[in-house]
Amino acid sequence: MQQVFRRKEIKYIISESEFSNLMDLIEPYLEKDKYFKGTNCSVYYDDDHRYLAIHSLEKPLYKEKVRLRSYGVPTLDDTVFLEIKKKFDGVGSKRRIPVKLKDFYQYEKTGKLENVSANIKQELDACFKRYSLKPAMYLAYDRTSYYNKDDPTFRVTFDRNVRSRLDDLRLEKGDHGIKYFKNGEIVMEVKALNAYPFFFIRALSKLKIYPASFSKYGRVTEKVVYHNNLKKEK
Repeated sequence: MQQVFRRKEIKYIISESEFSNLMDLIEPYLEKDKYFKGTNCSVYYDDDHRYLAIHSLEKPLYKEKVRLRSYGVPTLDDTVFLEIKKKFDGVGSKRRIPVKLKDFYQYEKTGKLENVSANIKQELDACFKRYSLKPAMYLAYDRTSYYNKDDPTFRVTFDRNVRSRLDDLRLEKGDHGIKYFKNGEIVMEVKALNAYPFFFIRALSKLKIYPASFSKYGRVTEKVVYHNNLKKEK
């Protein structure tokens, strides 16, 4: 099972109509991913002041975040993924450890986790210690995934129904949450090791679809946490 990923990741915010028009142009060149359709569920970890979320919004040269991810709502006996994501100068990398959910909860208490990559665990241990990390937000979305028929390293995903909650911060508690977008916008994410294929560039140009700076955890934190705090202060 792949545990280390490295690639450029560029996001776009599109409407349902833009999605439909885009797929008319690019679908002939794409294949559905092995895990084509599903719900990505994550608990993001941060300090008491949500430093990692705030730092992400400042568009720094380097940023990192830690999350626990599952594909669908897991049970305590299901495998989930403890991940550290880093981004430097536009290039992202992801390192992760597969672990049973109940074993992760033991790791939170004891710091012990057996039969996993020692290097990645050391990196995660350092992050948890450096930032005094604790569960900060639950975030989920419904994803469909494709890859280029001629170059499987080029992938494009579409995330709908981005939703979050600030309580019940455990993956097994379900995938409910408050929706981020009011009008059903879709987050399109392009993951590429090389240059975009010509068919994709041509489609984006024709439809005038442009990149958008959008960190899901950062933006949702900005809206849900800080806007709510401003309302309370008024």
